[in-house]
Amino acid sequence: MNDIWEALLKAVSLVLTLDTDLLEIVGLSLQLSLTAVGISLLIGLPLAALLALTKFPGRKILIVATNVFMGLPPVVVGLIVYVILSRSGPLGVLGLLFTPTAMVIAQVILVIPIVTAISRQVLEDYHQEYDELLTSLGVSKMRRISALLWDARFALTTAGLAGFGRAASEVGAVMIVGGNIDHLTRVMTTAIALESRKGDLVMALALGIVLITLALGINLAAYLITETAKRRYAA
Repeated sequence: MNDIWEALLKAVSLVLTLDTDLLEIVGLSLQLSLTAVGISLLIGLPLAALLALTKFPGRKILIVATNVFMGLPPVVVGLIVYVILSRSGPLGVLGLLFTPTAMVIAQVILVIPIVTAISRQVLEDYHQEYDELLTSLGVSKMRRISALLWDARFALTTAGLAGFGRAASEVGAVMIVGGNIDHLTRVMTTAIALESRKGDLVMALALGIVLITLALGINLAAYLITETAKRRYAA
């Protein structure tokens, strides 16, 4: 028990003193996760708007598929990306396997369904609320989409935060395609798994503290954004 407390105190010390190795791992994790979320928003928001505001053959199938893909097993995604990027795969010539780019690709595949599904529901609700008003004003389809995206910006930010939480906490897919290479592809989740197996509880606990802090920060941000939106529409 004393050893655990000692390791915990040392872990807190690493966080407070901004240990170089710790900062490198955390920095890479944030860089990759934010990049993946940014790409996912660029793809997911237009797709969500398409599904929410237009009617076309196969729309319901796409909506169901998006909801199903929210539960994609990360290790399966990692395996698929690994096969595609491996030397014998169709994109093996690019040499992306075991690089940060491969990790971003895997995270994007995992995050897009989350961003799309949440954003579609949000935009669909807003569209139902403002449809008659926008129709009476003769607002074009593109301007309607722009107006709804702007009005729903607080709720859509929550979708982005949910996607970031998924990306930052992912371990299975990024471990497979990234290889957990020191100073290259080692992120918080993979480092925690490695350090735990090595018995280095200090670094594992330090990274765990940072990861938990990020998770709390994301949930707090989502709560504050929701409350801000409620006050805005109540005013």
